[in-house]
Amino acid sequence: MPQRKEPKRITSDNYLKYYYDIPYEGTTSQGKPLKKLKNITCPYRGIKIIPQESTKDFEKELKKVKTASEAVQLLLKYKKHFLKTERELFSIFQNFALLNPDDDLQNCLQMIKTNCLSKLKLEEFEVLDEVDTLSHKLSTQTALRLRAKTTKCRQIILSDSSRDTFKRKVFLSSLEEIIPNENEKEILAEIKNKALFLPTSESSKNAFVVKYSKRKQIEITRRLFIASTGSIEHIVPHSEGGLNSIGNFLLTCASGNRYRENMSLVNYIKRFPKIPQYCQKYIDDIIDVIHSGGLKGNETYPYKIKEKLMEVSQGRIMISLSKYKYSKDEAAQISYEYEHRYDNYKKMY
Repeated sequence: MPQRKEPKRITSDNYLKYYYDIPYEGTTSQGKPLKKLKNITCPYRGIKIIPQESTKDFEKELKKVKTASEAVQLLLKYKKHFLKTERELFSIFQNFALLNPDDDLQNCLQMIKTNCLSKLKLEEFEVLDEVDTLSHKLSTQTALRLRAKTTKCRQIILSDSSRDTFKRKVFLSSLEEIIPNENEKEILAEIKNKALFLPTSESSKNAFVVKYSKRKQIEITRRLFIASTGSIEHIVPHSEGGLNSIGNFLLTCASGNRYRENMSLVNYIKRFPKIPQYCQKYIDDIIDVIHSGGLKGNETYPYKIKEKLMEVSQGRIMISLSKYKYSKDEAAQISYEYEHRYDNYKKMY
């Protein structure tokens, strides 16, 4: 047998590829290795993410569901993964199914919609109040333009017309029409971030009830499940130039991803102060995966994410890699050898 040759060592010219992100023309396809992982903590919300492979079984079982009781039984398997809003809704559904096992979940939501709609309006007013308070920092003319938009929102919220309903996205888009003076840009950015806290079905039980009271039971059941499934998240949003590369990707729950939208990570941490702790758990889970032989070819991922989170969070997220058995150089070498495993095999024999 030919004498075995040592694998080619990574050269200094190639270190950049394994230490840092390089531009990738495409979508989130480079995040596929992350979506295959199991038992991973969501870095945004702290729950254990439902593995991607569970979706097929869930959808198969969902087709058989006819009653509220059956929907609750299906969701019960995933209860431990649920976020706060979904846990609150699931508890309501459990009680409803206990008393009305042959009914369906849409009827449940329609029964409580009126009360939830009133509470939702109060939640919306609270955010608009905070936006108006911040408007005092603006010039008179800019503040008036902003107040015109928040006043219109208040009128819509208080309206009883079914055709005149408050649309969160419409209000957020309308804020882009305000052109601030040079010294007002930071204040307006703060106002836009505050407006992102307007309730959604991800953040508010009341918003969920109002929105999904119009949906069929199958959609309601699926929505509770999907919120905790894996989703590829850009640490630096793609709309702001964030790369489509694994070094800019986190595996988060779908709800945590959607709720962040284009909110800066700094402001997202203000909304969820435990994100730095959750990110550490996330990396610890990733390290366990790599130590167990997973994420082949991405051994530098913990180092990339540590640096990216530190930068984008402005030092608020400080990840420890003390549990990681590979140094930065070792991780880069292992990634390099895995990528060139076929070339190495040919050279050895």
